[in-house]
Amino acid sequence: MESLKQKICSEGIVLSEHVLKVDAFLNHQIDPRLMQEIGHEFAQRFAGQGITKIVTIEASGIAPAVMAGLELGIPVIFARKFQSLTLKDDLLISKVFSFTKQTESTIAISARHLTAADRVLVIDDFLANGHAAKALIDLIQQAGAQIAGIGIVIEKSFQDGRNLLESEGYRVESLARVAALENGQVRFLD
Repeated sequence: MESLKQKICSEGIVLSEHVLKVDAFLNHQIDPRLMQEIGHEFAQRFAGQGITKIVTIEASGIAPAVMAGLELGIPVIFARKFQSLTLKDDLLISKVFSFTKQTESTIAISARHLTAADRVLVIDDFLANGHAAKALIDLIQQAGAQIAGIGIVIEKSFQDGRNLLESEGYRVESLARVAALENGQVRFLD
């Protein structure tokens, strides 16, 4: 997706060889037009797959997931990173480690919203080591639902996430594949 790559180059900030800051348009301030394009692209890539739900994780995956859900005409569920008074019964629960925050979180989805009848598309903002995707897959499997694929906005291809997920048979579609973060610059794989 050329517009996404251009946005990464013009507004993304390389903080280290492992960290790309994209808070100007994706995970703090959101560029709605770009999110609309991203949603459209995911909908095209996963068209005809019989998808009934999209699952993401709060908070940065919500915008691209909602736009894809709008394009596909299906509901979006986001895994909550903490429990609340309204989310406490009949939960699917997993744990996820965040490389960026260096913390482990418990994530949860209400079993009311995800069932064995669902065919699910996972969408997230980043793919690095695959920890978030694996935690979401765990929740989906607990519900007995099928996984149609995994849509990623930005993949750090120099890390193991894609290999891990593909080795387990999952289809991974990334809109921007980063080959390296070097000398303050982003180099794309394709």
